[in-house]
Formats: sequence, C-alpha cells, structure tokens
Amino acid sequence: MSFNVGENVGPYRIIEQLGQGGMATVYKAYHPALDRYVALKALHPAFGEDPNFLARFQREARLVAKLEHPNIVPVYDYAEHEGRPYLVMKFIEGDTLKARLTQGPLSANEIDKVVESVGAALGYAHKQGVLHRDIKPSNVLLAADGQIYLADFGLARIAQSGESTLSSDMIMGTPQYISPEQAMGKKDLDEGTDIYSFGVMLYEIVVGQVPFNADTPFSIIHDHIYSPLPMPRDINPKIPESVERVLLKALAKERADRYPDVASLVAAFKDAWIEAGVPMQGSAITMRPASLKAAPTKTASPAAETVAAKGVPEKKRLVWPFIAAGILLLICAAVIVLAFRGNRLLRGSNPPAPTAPVAIVSTPIEPAAAPAQLTPTSEPTLPPAVATAVSAATQNPTDPSVALALALAYWDAKENSLALQTLAKAADLAGTSNTQFFQNAGDQFKQRQAWIAAAAMYLRALKSLGPSGKAPQGLVENYHEALYNASVLPEFSSYLPVADLSRVEQPMAMVAQARNLYYNGSAEEAHSILNEVKRLKPGMPEATLLEAEMDAKEGNSFQAKQNLNILLSNLNTPDWISQEAQQLLNKIP
Repeated sequence: MSFNVGENVGPYRIIEQLGQGGMATVYKAYHPALDRYVALKALHPAFGEDPNFLARFQREARLVAKLEHPNIVPVYDYAEHEGRPYLVMKFIEGDTLKARLTQGPLSANEIDKVVESVGAALGYAHKQGVLHRDIKPSNVLLAADGQIYLADFGLARIAQSGESTLSSDMIMGTPQYISPEQAMGKKDLDEGTDIYSFGVMLYEIVVGQVPFNADTPFSIIHDHIYSPLPMPRDINPKIPESVERVLLKALAKERADRYPDVASLVAAFKDAWIEAGVPMQGSAITMRPASLKAAPTKTASPAAETVAAKGVPEKKRLVWPFIAAGILLLICAAVIVLAFRGNRLLRGSNPPAPTAPVAIVSTPIEPAAAPAQLTPTSEPTLPPAVATAVSAATQNPTDPSVALALALAYWDAKENSLALQTLAKAADLAGTSNTQFFQNAGDQFKQRQAWIAAAAMYLRALKSLGPSGKAPQGLVENYHEALYNASVLPEFSSYLPVADLSRVEQPMAMVAQARNLYYNGSAEEAHSILNEVKRLKPGMPEATLLEAEMDAKEGNSFQAKQNLNILLSNLNTPDWISQEAQQLLNKIP
C-alpha cells in the first residue's frame, strides 16, 4: 500500500509525494509536535514479505541514526505503518548535485565544496563502521543555505538485509557508480567500494560524463568489472595529467590499488589541481566521442533516491534481466548485485551473493574444493561462448531462455557468482508458474554438478505446481539429489535457507540442514536433527544415507555398512541414493 496525502503515518501527516524509486517512496510530511517538516522515506511494500525484515530494519536504522555529522542528512526516527517500514529524515530545501550537473559544469568553488563535504561525510561514517554503498550525484544534496549533505546512508544495506521479492537491480548500487566488487556480489565490502563510487562521481564532475554507460545495466556493470577505464584526457585533453592520475588510482579495479581511505583521495585530488596550476573546474562535455561506446541512459529519479530534495524527474531506470541474479546483482547489485543471497535464486529476492564460488561435490563423504573464480585481472576478455551469450542476452533482454544460456555460459567459464546471479534473473523472467523452464534449468545445472543452482531451480519447479499440484516423482528425486549434494557446501544456507526449504518439504529440509551442520557446524546438533527426522519419517532413504555417512566418518563401520546394505537391497530406493550408497560402501574398510 502507498501512503496518501493527508494521511497520518504515526505522528506525521503526509503533505506530498516527492518521488519514487526502486527501494522507497519519499514524502514530505509535517510533524506537529515539533512544528517542522520532515522527509519520510517509506520502503517498498515487498520488503514486508519477509517476516523477519522489520527486526533487521530496526537494527540497521539504529546504526544509521547514530551518524551525526554536518554533511550527513540526519535520521530523526524510524518505525513502521501498517507493515511498511519508514525512515524519518531532515527535510532539505534545495537541489541535488545530479540536477545541478545538468545545468552545466561546476565552478572551482562548487567542486571544492562538494569534494570536501562528501569526503568529510564518508570519512566520518567509515570511522563509525558504516558504508554508504550507493554514492552518486543524486544522493548529494545542495541545500538552499549552501550546506551540502550526503543522503541515504545505509539505505542499500537496510534493503539488502531483507529477503523480499524485490529485483536485485532495485536494491544494489546504481550501475553507473557501482564498484567492481559490489557488481560481482561480493559480501566483504569495505571503504574501497565507496572510494570507487566517489571516484566515479569525481570523474563525472571533471570529465563531464561517467566512465561507463550503455543501453543496459548489465553492459555497464560488465564494463566496471572487465573494461579498462576510459582515459580522462582522451575524452577531455584539458584535464591535467595530475588529476587524471588521481582518477585512475581511485577507479582501480582491485581495491588494494585504490587510495587507502577517503581522506587520502580528497587530499590527492586537491593537490593534483594545485600541482597543475590551473583553475579547478568541471568539463562541459556531455556526450562521449564516437570512438567510445555509450549512449547515456537515465537513472532513477533524484527525488526518489535522495531523501527530500526536489530533483528533476526522470524515467524509470531500464531493468535488465540481469544478469544476475542478477549480473546481478547483477541484473544483482547488483545489481546486476548483490547482496544477493539465496532467496534471489529461490524467489527473486536480492541479497548479496556470497564471495566464494559454488563448489562441485564429487563424493558424499568429503566436500570438494571450490574451483577458483575468475577475476577481472586474470580474465580481461570474455571467453567466446560467454561473449556470444552476452550478445544474445543484450538483443533479447526479456527472454528467460537466453538468460539461462548466459548463466550456463558463465558457469562453464567458472564465473560461478555471475552464473548464479544471472540464473536468478532468468528465473524471475520466467515467472512463477513456468514449471518446465525451472525443471530444464535444474537439469542443465545438475549435469554440471552445480548443486546449489540445480536445487534452487527444482525447488522453484515444485513451488510452481502449487499446494494442490502433484509433483512428478522424477522431479522430486532430482530435487532431493541436488539438495543433498548442495548441503555439504559452506555457502549452502546463504542460498537455500532452511526456512524456505521447509515450506515445501520439511523432512528433506531437515536432512539437508543436518548434513550442512555436520560438515560446517556442529556434529552434535546434526545428530539431533537427524534423530528428529527419523522420528517424523521412519525409513526415509535420504536420512538413512546421511546416518550411514556420519557413521562412516566417525568410525562406526559396522553400523554404516548395515544401513548402506539396507538401502541397496530395497528396490524402492531411488537410483541416485543407491549409487551414493554403493560408492560409500566401497570406501569403508
């Protein structure tokens, strides 16, 4: 539901809607008790689909509300109204930096104030352990009194802490400003991601355009990860070499190659202008030369993404199936990013993707080592198969089969994180009732022993049948096999939360949980859960297999062999369990 003009939301009366974006809708509201206007930012209703989101929202909002700095928009309050969380912030009369840039290049004084103010805000927040994650001109507010504020601190983090069905490109950073590591859905983000985004904004201010722009978010994000930075002086020869060096360092693909902190970047940027001995000013360039690809695309509305400033209204950002889970997120981010955890694969939510790639498990006893993930430095160009799939996806951005082909190409190229993100977006494109698509996707990833991806797709296939639909036995067995093999992986619970699995089939979810705990957590707890499964569903073959596996690991060879022989002698034992049982039996002395 949306808040209506004239409605009371807690102690606040809605005056007008200022804008709307992927994550939230912004309203101007009046607070009678303090006789002042405030900006009320209501998060998207889809966040309410996660019953645990409100608690996480409150925890993150408390953290953001503690930020007290003259260049950070203060958070006054946070609450929820009829199930919809909202933040209450200072209402700022003014414009956004994005809107100001459309009027022409910034003066030396304006650039100096923006760099100092944003740098000070970021530096302070980083010392408090808070990242922004979405630095961009539309989040920089130029107040009428001359003060400059950085808005939406922590909003991306608040959004990513949920498990809603929001598409990943809605809650990750803006593609034009996203860092490579955020675009790849990495979880271990640090100051470097904000430094990169800040660097993109500085690049735009002095060069006149962002470094990467294209027709689809995926193409932009791909460039952030893989493409060399367009040299600022190639676009605008008037930019001093010293300034160009600063931009190159701030926008290094590897975090370790960037400035160590925001203060260092700010100091280097200002020193570069002094060294050049020329007036500091922005460029008037608004379009890229033909030699560089990029047709400028519009991003989300400044008003919707910047708390309270009234910006120039814009068209809704183009949503790519990302390629994500986007690439994501990232289309995750992420956006093709992001914080895109497992529910993105299960039902289209968008948490950040785990850093570690999905491993291939070749035996039910020991988890195999995860294959090395390709990095931009080790793979500067796309493999032919991936390049072909990318081209097809660009031409057919809404075709789930094309997106699935790209996910498979990424997996085959060992770009596992991108594969999972892209698969999630492909599943979103397929809708919720396309059983055949999900089953086919599961089969394709099962053939590659990509167990997490296969399990997630088979689970979607089962969900698509509805509560009254009868699932084919083959589909159920494939799901069980994929889930059993996936459960040994450390990142299992991030992609396939037990709570989601239990809604479809509780005993199998408990078996998977027990196996995951056994290899990655507490063996004692694993035994306890397995005993409960045996009580709920006596003779369940998957539980018997896991019991034998655990006995073999603990040296109880006789008991393990006895259970394995029971499985092998039962004609009703699924083929995959018989194969696993025989392999395990052969390994027991």
